Amino acid sequence: MILTVLIAVLAFSTPREIAISRLLPTAPALAAAMWPMLPTLLLGLFCLLVMISLSFVYTDLGTPYTSAAIAAVTLAAAYASHIRLQREETLFHVRLVAEAAQEVLLRPLPRRMNNIEIEALYLAAQEEARIGGDFYEAADTPYGIRLLIGDVRGKGLSAVGAASALISCFREAAYDEPDLSGIIHRLEITITRHGAAFPAPDRPEHFATALITEIPQAGGQVRLLNCGHPPPLLVHQGKTRLLEATTPSPPLNLTTLVGEHHRVDTFDFTPGDQLLLYTDGVTEARDRTGTFFPLPDWTQLQGPTPPRELLDRLHAALLHYSGGKLDDDVAALVVRCPDAWAREDRL
Repeated sequence: MILTVLIAVLAFSTPREIAISRLLPTAPALAAAMWPMLPTLLLGLFCLLVMISLSFVYTDLGTPYTSAAIAAVTLAAAYASHIRLQREETLFHVRLVAEAAQEVLLRPLPRRMNNIEIEALYLAAQEEARIGGDFYEAADTPYGIRLLIGDVRGKGLSAVGAASALISCFREAAYDEPDLSGIIHRLEITITRHGAAFPAPDRPEHFATALITEIPQAGGQVRLLNCGHPPPLLVHQGKTRLLEATTPSPPLNLTTLVGEHHRVDTFDFTPGDQLLLYTDGVTEARDRTGTFFPLPDWTQLQGPTPPRELLDRLHAALLHYSGGKLDDDVAALVVRCPDAWAREDRL
């Protein structure tokens, strides 16, 4: 509207030779990108009235041609506005469905399990996306708190489907299997069956990295079974340490190629300790020079930061480091052993 008024003022105040009035058809054309159909039509009508008023001041402006252009552009703009609104409504409903799917696939985790603090972060590489191939889950089982984080190789709906199958399997196996290798075996069967039932045209076989973490009911330690996943970070008394697997296990669905061998590693997890689990979207974020995000060094600089605040800082740091655009999905979990756990056990 401001543009229309500006054009009208200039058209009345400038010499006829400049012919500013020929810019009037641009106003409804631009309005179609922001306004609904009726306001766009009214703006076109206003431009037409301005053109007719100009014809009384300047009789040789070519009013019939400019008026016809205004009418044609206004009708086309109104139709474009109608189509835009329809597509925006469709996109809105699609996003609602995607958000509902995310709530099912990556449901919100409880902030505490057996007095253990848990916080989660998920960032999609594409702004319009809500879910992807990265996944996580947590369960408070008779064997302790069990957490899963992983990454299905590939993109699109096929990766989402495989991630959903793995999460569903973990939700059952975490309560049934007494040891972590049994859970991994169940996940292996699931991803193999899913790949056979839903083959991806661009990837004949799905495979996924996965890390299962178990914190026993008594506390004091954490057990890890790593299947080709980035090692977690343990923050103990202000020092950061990568918990590397003694004998790395192959990613899920690759045991037929490299053999099935799984070893569970045990580490101390004492009051005040904090564990950061993440997917490779974190460590493979790049800056303008192509340098990877230095997660261990960054974590070391954060000090004793609460889990939620740590993930919020990580979110901001990744976006700043990558220039506001992530190349891969990001999932992260922070697990904190409470300071008062030891005292509660004695009580």
